[in-house]
Amino acid sequence: MHPSLPRPASHRRRWLPVAVAILLPLAWVAASGNAAASGTASGKAKSPSSSAQRLLEASDRVRNPSTSFSLTTTLVEYRKGKQSDSATVTVYSHLDEARAQYRSLVRYVAPAREVGKLTLKSGKDLWFYDPASQASIRISPQQRLLGQASNGDVISANFAADYTARFEANESVHDGDRKTRKSVRLHLGARTSEATYHHVRLWLDAGNNHPIKAQFHADSGRLLKTVYYRRYQHQLGGLRPTEQVIIDALEPGWITVMRYSNFVERAIPAAWLQRDYLPQFKPEAAGPAPSDR
Repeated sequence: MHPSLPRPASHRRRWLPVAVAILLPLAWVAASGNAAASGTASGKAKSPSSSAQRLLEASDRVRNPSTSFSLTTTLVEYRKGKQSDSATVTVYSHLDEARAQYRSLVRYVAPAREVGKLTLKSGKDLWFYDPASQASIRISPQQRLLGQASNGDVISANFAADYTARFEANESVHDGDRKTRKSVRLHLGARTSEATYHHVRLWLDAGNNHPIKAQFHADSGRLLKTVYYRRYQHQLGGLRPTEQVIIDALEPGWITVMRYSNFVERAIPAAWLQRDYLPQFKPEAAGPAPSDR
């Protein structure tokens, strides 16, 4: 089965007071944004969809480096302003240049009962491996890992490889800090079976293509969640978001914060990305990796 995460210990992370301080403002922004997604639109954009796709590609280069890498992802779930769960994973991502998409291995680091479990994304397949049973099973990218964060949210992915973009509007929008930003709103329609969501609305800063926020929708068109991209830092050769705040569409007080740290450019051995290799993967093997070229 998919990993079950225990309730968190009573201790709080050092950054918890800061995170709690942003929950209510973000919930307010999400609620107002959900009520009127187009909000303060200043007019429909007229550029061709090919230009929209290039903007999407540019935003991918902001979110992800154009190389193979690893990072640590810390997830914390909040209910009505109080921490209710947490988890930490290490993500190893290999860029398949031919497909302009990543293949990823996710290793569970915390909590203790989940240590050693793995998730592998290779092509269309997503596998979960439990060392206790030494069995790997296929899982869905839409399946929740923690709170509102799904398996598909945690693995590295380039939107341009899975979605077709078209312009919707130029508009002003509130970012995760409740600041007004000039943006371009894109509609992303799934074009491959690997896409985690049926369609996405994505707001990009009009000046630098930095993702500001996104709304993710189910096949029915129902809004599932709103994500804010925050805390931009220089990592692996670019200014990238190091925090995502995920807000449930029906319950704005249900918030999941994903924070990224320990960015490292590295070669990812091809063997790590094979389902048959999962039982052999060891944490110590995750040190400096030899190139598989």
